[in-house]
Amino acid sequence: MELLFATANSHKLQEARDILGQGFNIITPASLGFTDEIPETAPTLEENSLMKASFLWERFRRPCFADDTGLVVDSLGGRPGVYSARYAGPEADSKKNTALLLKELNGIDERKARFVTIITLILSDKEILLFEGRVEGSIAYTPSGSGGFGYDPVFLPDGYDKSLAELSPKEKNIISHRGVAMRELSAYLHSLNSR
Repeated sequence: MELLFATANSHKLQEARDILGQGFNIITPASLGFTDEIPETAPTLEENSLMKASFLWERFRRPCFADDTGLVVDSLGGRPGVYSARYAGPEADSKKNTALLLKELNGIDERKARFVTIITLILSDKEILLFEGRVEGSIAYTPSGSGGFGYDPVFLPDGYDKSLAELSPKEKNIISHRGVAMRELSAYLHSLNSR
């Protein structure tokens, strides 16, 4: 089964391919010659995920999925949330976003946080499904580890004494928000294949 994934991020593409496994050919908009930005201007993760998947469905009319992920920090009122990828501004990158997050948490001991991923799958005009994954944890005082991407170096998942960036890709996929949501997506798609 071929699935179009609304991403230009090679880490996310590889993660999706690893989790979905054989039987699925995951392609990106770039492989179809589309390199423009996919709109994601909605105020919630759910709406952003749906907006991105719907954009691809309307344009290409082929089975597709999109995800939106946010880091929710309780003591920051849920920020960065839906703005996680561009928290430090339109030209932000992971380092700038992480630096701003740590600056805003400076002097704050309550550092409980969670990553939330919402995946929207569109198989037809009438078959639109949402899958959610989350991982609870806290924000470290300093970054550690070189794996992963985004806020992984400062996110300490509950039950672990190291950051997501210090876990192997396999370890991370087992517990991560995107891993959980992707496995739900995978279970649903495999159930379709076995019908």
